[in-house]
Amino acid sequence: MGKTVIIGSVPKPYRYAYQAATMLEERSFDFIPMGIQKGEVLGKEILNVHDRPKIDDVDTITLYINPTRQKKWYEYMISLAPKRIIFNPGTENQEFKEVALNAGIECIEACTLVMLSTGVY
Repeated sequence: MGKTVIIGSVPKPYRYAYQAATMLEERSFDFIPMGIQKGEVLGKEILNVHDRPKIDDVDTITLYINPTRQKKWYEYMISLAPKRIIFNPGTENQEFKEVALNAGIECIEACTLVMLSTGVY
């Protein structure tokens, strides 16, 4: 499986994005933390989304930013060509979902933590 890009990553272990990274690592999934805060998640530097870094082999984008903040990143997220986007609770966004679906990207409204916990990730 390709990489999971966690958009909304922060260097705070109590945040859900950090917990998702921990669970992904425990299950041997490759992840890339991305956000606007500087720092690290489990030894990996948080890539700055403003830099729009090129990332190859993206399987999943899991979102931890609200719909208002997502808007300016639509084009960038689509350019990563993920197979799917997971809209975690609070990130659901019908407008972006339609953009992604039109680009041939599967959209799932679910909790990454629950998906990993139940083995359906």
